Amino acid sequence: MKPTRLLHEIGQSLWLDNITREMLDDGTLQRYITELSVTGLTSNPTIFDEAIARTAAYDAGIAQKARAGLAGEALFTELALEDLRRAADQFRPIFEASRGEDGWVSMEVSPLLADDAAGTVEAAKAIHAQAARPNLFVKIPGTAAGIAAIEETIYAGVPVNVTLLFSREHYLAAAEAYLRGIERRVAAGLDPQVRSVASVFVSRWDRAVADGVPAALHNRLGIAIGRRTYVAYRELHASARWAALAAAGARQQRLLWASTGVKDPNARATLYVEAFAAPDTIDTMPEKTLHALTEHGEIKGAMPADGGDADAVLAEFAQAGVDVEALAARLQGEGAQAFVKSWRQLMQRIADKSADLGPQRAA
Repeated sequence: MKPTRLLHEIGQSLWLDNITREMLDDGTLQRYITELSVTGLTSNPTIFDEAIARTAAYDAGIAQKARAGLAGEALFTELALEDLRRAADQFRPIFEASRGEDGWVSMEVSPLLADDAAGTVEAAKAIHAQAARPNLFVKIPGTAAGIAAIEETIYAGVPVNVTLLFSREHYLAAAEAYLRGIERRVAAGLDPQVRSVASVFVSRWDRAVADGVPAALHNRLGIAIGRRTYVAYRELHASARWAALAAAGARQQRLLWASTGVKDPNARATLYVEAFAAPDTIDTMPEKTLHALTEHGEIKGAMPADGGDADAVLAEFAQAGVDVEALAARLQGEGAQAFVKSWRQLMQRIADKSADLGPQRAA
């Protein structure tokens, strides 16, 4: 059995962390679905910026929208949603067969709204309405303002992919926001089945400490953080609070492992994918990691439900001078800044292409 199929046997969904117009046009995404058990995908501003920069596949669309008077964020949103609608339609049979558990795509709100809760809620509503697909998550970062926005967005009935989570505490804050939103819907007599995933980033932990800890600790921090978070995830869904919501018809906010591509060239390419095989979770991975998993992945079993050696490993990092809470805050801040940088670069690229292509195409 293929390693990708084994993940599903364990109870984990496999999503692609990429989207390009080329893979939609040439059938690559459909092949991933039928041959490699891919059941969803995620996107972000960096992915779209690279796709637009690397090929001419978006040029005609940019030119047409520029001539129609669209610019900046409005142009990009429609351009991206053209791709995401097509992907969502390809995943729709999976979405329907799983009753909404799987088969999702994701679209990010503007990273410039990271500290604007009210603006984030309005943007999330607008994106979801414009997408016009039930299986599209709106990605909202788990920053302080983002947490407030997540509760309100869930209460408004918009599915949310909470992004930029780095620790157990980040996850629990996102889960709490989700629960509050669902509890308010139950109290108001609204449908409690508003889907969400909580995306915990993995590989950036190990890259952040690589130069400051002994070699014996290399590529172990991300896994330990993930294991500890998985314990919290399981404990939350074993709680009386969750049981009451489940009885009312609510569905779990699934835990999603993000940033599972290995950054260390000396590490096994499938290190994180193999370590994070866990029931009731999702692994979203870049194409390079998907191919590595397909070619030589070894899925030997599920992540230990009790966290395994996570606490002992984290104690070793503490002895090595790593302050996990402080590093989690730093990584989240850096992640938000990186998305802002990518967003601004994307907006400039679209502006430049609009200027170059619009008049030429209109002639």
